[in-house]
Amino acid sequence: MECWGRMLRAFLSGPGRRGGAWGSAYSSWRPHRPVPGLLNATELVSHWTAIFEKEGIPEAQESSEYIVAHVLGAKTFQSLRPVLWTQPLTPWQLQCIQELSSCRLQRMPVQYILGEWDFRGLSLKMAPPVFIPRPETEELVEWVLEEVAQRPRAVGAQGGPLILEVGCGSGAISLSLLSQLPQSQVIAVDKGEASICLTRENAQRLRLQDRIWIVPFDVTLEGSWAHLLSWGPMDLVVSNPPYVFHQDMEQLAPEILSYEDLAALDGGEKGMDIITHILTLAPRLLKDSGSIFLEVDPRHPELVGGWLQSRPDLSLDLVAVRKDFCGRPRFLHIRRSGPQHGCPAHAWPGPQPARVPG
Repeated sequence: MECWGRMLRAFLSGPGRRGGAWGSAYSSWRPHRPVPGLLNATELVSHWTAIFEKEGIPEAQESSEYIVAHVLGAKTFQSLRPVLWTQPLTPWQLQCIQELSSCRLQRMPVQYILGEWDFRGLSLKMAPPVFIPRPETEELVEWVLEEVAQRPRAVGAQGGPLILEVGCGSGAISLSLLSQLPQSQVIAVDKGEASICLTRENAQRLRLQDRIWIVPFDVTLEGSWAHLLSWGPMDLVVSNPPYVFHQDMEQLAPEILSYEDLAALDGGEKGMDIITHILTLAPRLLKDSGSIFLEVDPRHPELVGGWLQSRPDLSLDLVAVRKDFCGRPRFLHIRRSGPQHGCPAHAWPGPQPARVPG
């Protein structure tokens, strides 16, 4: 089987997004030749760590450990059998490590280089330019699970919640919730074709495709929500939307700017563009007392709270703010109250559209 490096090398040599930004951004990069005599995993980690540090690659040792472990069939270097740390590598393994490390020198994220990444214990396929889930988002999922456990009567008649995820990316949030809530169902929407395809593939890999509907959807298009109504009122809306303030975009790391989909990050002038679209959409789809869970910028709780106060017609209340593991206010719980806006209560559990084939 051809190693990931060959595919990634072809990917990097292509035209790239935004008019060949990948090729021009790192045109000064030159490949490093393997040093003769490097025969085992420990030596290779040290070798590539030194090169990565010299070239200013973030998390130099972690990057080299992940790459070497991946080629040797493990997720982490620490999980390798100790005998493999000093066992000579084959020429094929050395070549794969060389090629994957060369991709890292071009600032390609490790998640794309490996082609997979774990999210709350699920092994998900990763491919550019689909947004890479961050550790903070695992905390968002944990909060949703806690709330569902505390409010069992607030979920659907089928025994589990009906969840809408706006902007599914790789499917990390949706599939993690499905795996932990056996009776739940998810409608996962995204406007990016690559995200739709990757979510579908990850659902199939995890054998969760029968409980997820994956739908192309642009929340910014007026009236685009209408075709979601036939699923019936939702128990939950969950999203890690684009929330980066536009003026902060240029400060993002090269790994993000050159490889990830910037549309999944740029939230407009105050990072609120997609957030306000979701909040405007939600009352049409949520059942009474339904909840919205959002991951946001630490500056957003105050902004969102003020915006909701200016829109009493939406009948949405910011009921809780939770901090991430760094102590930053990162997650919002918004609850709907009052009459439904366009989605009658008797719609659930009415006929559902055919599931997008996995």
